[in-house]
Amino acid sequence: MNNLMISVSGKGGTGKTSIAALMLRHLIEKTDNVILLVDADPATNLPDLIGVDVRQTVGMAADQLKKNIAEGSLSPVVPKERVLEGWVHQSLVEREKFDLLAMGRTEGEGCYCYVNSILTRIVGALIKNYDVILMDMEAGLEHLSRRTDRDVDVMFVVTDGSMMGFNTAKRIKDLAEEMRIGFKKIYLIVNMVPKGVEAELKSKAKEIGLELIGVVPYDSKLMEFNMKGKSVFDLQPDSEAIIAIEKILIKSGIIKEAN
Repeated sequence: MNNLMISVSGKGGTGKTSIAALMLRHLIEKTDNVILLVDADPATNLPDLIGVDVRQTVGMAADQLKKNIAEGSLSPVVPKERVLEGWVHQSLVEREKFDLLAMGRTEGEGCYCYVNSILTRIVGALIKNYDVILMDMEAGLEHLSRRTDRDVDVMFVVTDGSMMGFNTAKRIKDLAEEMRIGFKKIYLIVNMVPKGVEAELKSKAKEIGLELIGVVPYDSKLMEFNMKGKSVFDLQPDSEAIIAIEKILIKSGIIKEAN
């Protein structure tokens, strides 16, 4: 299956997780794709924004295997990869129109390259079952240094209007180029923007060498939902943020414009 890999990245506090959640909403409502949502941010905030309860993460499964290896408590008859694969599939939250895989974080000290390598193979095989994989990456640059975005088709770098946010976006772009990570497309999204500054933001984006694909205005209703832990699926369709994200997905070619 030729699937589409979408990554949402950027500095912490810019609202990238909200943008990933709104993108999921549009993909569900406007396509027939089989979707896998990957929460690759160790903070694991995405499930709250889409009203999903996550009881086990992939990181927890990997930690359990590491513990069992250290204790020697695994049966020598059962391959360790099969054990971990079963636990990863148990971590998968299945919904009617999408599945969610929360990566979480791993605990403990020491190098577990063996566990990490089989985990990579398992997740790599899993994502082949989906038409679209939408990933909410961890804040900053760590995911790029680990090459977790190497197969991405479209990467959205999210920033706010601050100079720090733009500088982080530029570092993400530069690091991707240094590591020769081949994105087919990479775009900048400026989030939580007051009205009347779009021209200035476009100029800033040009300075850092990124194409500004869209601007998402400050949406008080979305902020209220985030504060109350309410799902973005409960937002009214006329939400400014929802409308802006739809335009971005159409412009990037991910969804088609309604007739």
